[in-house]
Amino acid sequence: MLGRGMLRSRGRRGIELQLPACSGPPTPGAPGGCLATRPVPEDGPGAGRDFRGGGCIRFWEVSVAVAAGPGFPAMAGSSGEQAPDYRSILSISDGAARAQALNEHLSTRSYVRGYSLSQADVDAFRQLSAPPADPQLFHVARWFRHIEALLGSPCGKGQPCVFQASKGRRVQPQWSPPAGTQPYRLHLYNSLTRNKEVFIPQDGKKVTWYCCGPTVYDASHMGHARSYISFDILRRVLRDYFRFDVFYCMNITDIDDKIIKRARQNHLFRQYREKRPEAAQLLEDVQAALMPFLVKLNETTDADKKQMLERIRHAVQLATEPLEKAVQSRLTGEEVTSRVEVLLEEAKDLLSDWLDSTLGSDVTDNSIFSELPKFWEGEFHRDMEALNVLPPDVLTRVSEYVPEIVNFVQKIVDNGYGYVSNGSVYFDTVKFASSEKHSYGKLVPEAVGDQKALQEGEGDLSISADRLSEKRSPNDFALWKASKPGEPSWPCPWGKGRPGWHIECSAMAGTLLGASMDIHGGGFDLRFPHHDNELAQSEAYFENDCWVRYFLHTGHLTIAGCKMSKSLKNFVTIKDALKKHSARQLRLAFLMHSWRDTLDYSSNTMESALQYEKFLNEFFLNVKDILRAPVDVAGQFEKWGEEEAELNKNFYDKKTEIHKALCDNVDTRTVMEEMRALVSQCNLYMAARKAVRGRPSRALLENIALYLTHMLKIFGAIEEESSLGFPVGGPGTSLNLESTVMPYLQVLSEFREGVRKIAREQKVPEVLQLSDALRDDILPELGVRFEDHEGLPTVVKLVDRNTLLKEREEKRRLRVEPPQETSSGPAASPPSVTYLVA
Repeated sequence: MLGRGMLRSRGRRGIELQLPACSGPPTPGAPGGCLATRPVPEDGPGAGRDFRGGGCIRFWEVSVAVAAGPGFPAMAGSSGEQAPDYRSILSISDGAARAQALNEHLSTRSYVRGYSLSQADVDAFRQLSAPPADPQLFHVARWFRHIEALLGSPCGKGQPCVFQASKGRRVQPQWSPPAGTQPYRLHLYNSLTRNKEVFIPQDGKKVTWYCCGPTVYDASHMGHARSYISFDILRRVLRDYFRFDVFYCMNITDIDDKIIKRARQNHLFRQYREKRPEAAQLLEDVQAALMPFLVKLNETTDADKKQMLERIRHAVQLATEPLEKAVQSRLTGEEVTSRVEVLLEEAKDLLSDWLDSTLGSDVTDNSIFSELPKFWEGEFHRDMEALNVLPPDVLTRVSEYVPEIVNFVQKIVDNGYGYVSNGSVYFDTVKFASSEKHSYGKLVPEAVGDQKALQEGEGDLSISADRLSEKRSPNDFALWKASKPGEPSWPCPWGKGRPGWHIECSAMAGTLLGASMDIHGGGFDLRFPHHDNELAQSEAYFENDCWVRYFLHTGHLTIAGCKMSKSLKNFVTIKDALKKHSARQLRLAFLMHSWRDTLDYSSNTMESALQYEKFLNEFFLNVKDILRAPVDVAGQFEKWGEEEAELNKNFYDKKTEIHKALCDNVDTRTVMEEMRALVSQCNLYMAARKAVRGRPSRALLENIALYLTHMLKIFGAIEEESSLGFPVGGPGTSLNLESTVMPYLQVLSEFREGVRKIAREQKVPEVLQLSDALRDDILPELGVRFEDHEGLPTVVKLVDRNTLLKEREEKRRLRVEPPQETSSGPAASPPSVTYLVA
């Protein structure tokens, strides 16, 4: 029996709940309330509901859905109206109105113990700091206490709540991301600001890059190597380390005053030599050529140039005297012929100048002016390939872009920044500089007006008095030059002529890269006037002020401390340099210096590079030997101790430092020092493990070696796809040698160890001598090194044959020469070092 006003409900567990029914609203502030309801059927959707918990509830329909999201399904009331959802309630800005709407909404909701919160409950609860004081809002007050019992006090607005409701289940707490560190960004030294600037390409990861190529009239020298190896390193780092999509363009200057003059000189001297002049005639011509040469010598004020001219005069004088004596003595035959050849060779430069000044205007065959640059361009490309310099993505030749150059010049004239004078076209620097939109001399403003530099930029054939008088201002420069007799020419609106030097790069780069490029590169000595004039004429053409975003200039190269100059004949060709040192050794020397600093090419510099290469190579060989040692699969992963943990920490610290250095203007000098320090730490670790006859961590050492190999590949110091470290032998042979030859050498090493053991036991010195001869005399000829260590297996290494032969000769020399006495006593013999520490 139910008492008056009681409702019985059978729960799912068969428990009967008796709850007081009510006929009106609950008493304000009462702990529970009452239940107003309609009869619940014994069967059907509402049968068997579990109404657990105390207190009164207003319950219109037992089967109503409890929302799990920010909005609820409509719940039927006695009037049949739809209740508003939380989303509309929470959007009400007025607090009182929002509380009233919430109260009306909650009057349609049931809350019993065991009810699971929705996210909407949590969001609404977070907007309240306490139960409302207004007694009319009793539904909100009741609801607030119920939620507070589950969540605790409300979270502040915008603060994370540990409890989040979702479909009646507890969910993961809110995750807080780590603070982390600010990532390093690539900075490049920009000559336009003379500061290191954050590198930001104009189009995402795409980088447009133009590099000034060589003027091909002679052999490429180490000055070229300084520029093109440095830019190759920068290009590889941006492409392969920072993962920029680099589009790299380079030009070949095959029309230029130097090329025209050298081509004529070579042609005329070749003709002169083919005529086989008599000894007396040659002596007469040499004297005639000496007269203007001596005038030039006396007028020269530059000390280095004067010294060079003095050397030529002295050499000609030494070659002239024997021939004069032969003529006076009326000698004939081979004696005279040989002396004629000597004088022709020594007097070639001054005879060529003299012949050009007298006969140059008669040269009319244009093929003469194309054969010379075509030959030297081919030699340049072969030198770059030998240095492992990547070819450009696109190569432009001035001779192939003459129509584009003519159009470029015409537009500059049309824009008001160029003028025609006697068939030539000049750039109006005064008009350009006075424009509010432009600035002249962006790179080296202090050099504007330097007439010596400007005349060098115009070329030897373009600085005669009549040419200079054609300009409105001494600072103006030629865009197009009217051709004189003895010069190649192309048709144009202003008459036959040829391009000026500076306009060539602007037209070719503008054609390929448009109105603005990311990077322009060149040698330090090209800043003024060449690059400043490039900027001016290009911005005059495009009518902008941003033709180049980042201007990079590589440093000078000196030869044993002295200035290197082709005009001073004080240079080392790339071919000569490669006869002494490998391309890798030259590149390592460059990597050990900043790309924008002066580099001194000297024996000391190269010795440092050789020692660095040897230091790294020994490390790679030792790691390879450890990795070749037989071990079962599980044995590859042994428990780390403190030494391994410390080395691994140092490894990651060094990687961070290397990354910072590369971000800092691609500071390869610091990178190489950090790599050296990392290898030293590895060598100390390997030596420590060896001292206690413990096995070093194969995986750790391999990771470090692979990382160093990867970085050296990025820098171009490893020329081919070698699995680890420097390749052995010639191109394409490294992987084959490692994978095919090493197993046989390992068998030979083990067989030799067995023979040595028996020879010691049986006391057979002859066999031991043969074993030593195999190690010291035979195997080095094959590029194989056996290293014997007492009580340990022989270490087998594949090493460059020439390196081993040099080591063998050094050992033999030390055995023959007595040790040198020092102030502290006799010199100690050099130890056999396996693990090198810098």
